Amino acid sequence: MYAVIQTGGKQYRVSEGTTLQVEKIAADEGASIEIDKVLMLADGDDIKVGSPYVEGGRVIATVKAHGKGRKVRIIKFKRRKHHLKRQGHRQAYTEIEVTGISSD
Repeated sequence: MYAVIQTGGKQYRVSEGTTLQVEKIAADEGASIEIDKVLMLADGDDIKVGSPYVEGGRVIATVKAHGKGRKVRIIKFKRRKHHLKRQGHRQAYTEIEVTGISSD
């Protein structure tokens, strides 16, 4: 059984036991969260597609850790103007593990 969920503006295909990094979620480490934005559920040949979400579809996940991704370097440069600006950015993420998929 697998599901396609939406969180943080992105879509992920998940099944039980899947570990993935999503945009930061305000939850403590070890806490259980429920994702109700399920776009599709599939169990063998039985496939449910939502419009936009599947009614009664839920994915239960456990927050494993919070962290920051790799540094992205940003450089702004204007030639002949004596202008150079450097900046860095590290995107925050939450690592979750899917523990259950259900549909009512």
